[in-house]
Amino acid sequence: MAVQNNLSNLDTLIIPFSLEGTDGKFYSPSSFDDKKILIIIFICNHCPYVKAIMDRLVSFQNKYNDDGVRLVGINSNDPESYPEDSFDNMKLFYSEYKMNFPYLCDETQDTARKYGAVCTPDFYLYDENRILKYRGRLDDNWKDETNITSKELEKATELLLNDMKIDFQQIPSMGCSIKWKAD
Repeated sequence: MAVQNNLSNLDTLIIPFSLEGTDGKFYSPSSFDDKKILIIIFICNHCPYVKAIMDRLVSFQNKYNDDGVRLVGINSNDPESYPEDSFDNMKLFYSEYKMNFPYLCDETQDTARKYGAVCTPDFYLYDENRILKYRGRLDDNWKDETNITSKELEKATELLLNDMKIDFQQIPSMGCSIKWKAD
């Protein structure tokens, strides 16, 4: 298990990328210029932490779809060492979980490195100026959604949608470590 603890990049500009999605299209941050909030999540197919929250992410996107919020999933894991995280398996994962947001492949792992991604899931919430305003967890119970008492990503999203500052402690996400390619 890895715990993301790098909050030092808050208030920094979004980092450019151009990655292929499971739909065969290439996406960059500018693909979502019409959205008020862009949330980039480093995820993968095999991680139990990710699997446990996938339905919640789909529900989250449904809830905020009409409010100008867009989730974007990025898989940076090494498919050589973790075949379950291959691009073909990403397409199956996308279909299985009925994902309603783009799922992109970071084949070179350059995007994950530039972002300082540590684990899956790892959340980056950008405001309309594409400034990082939240880097924390989805909620306080990755395992069991019936025992959630604090929905931090939702709270951060609501504050930004209402042009307010995020005024609560950002608790790091936890999950499986990014599976880096051998040098």
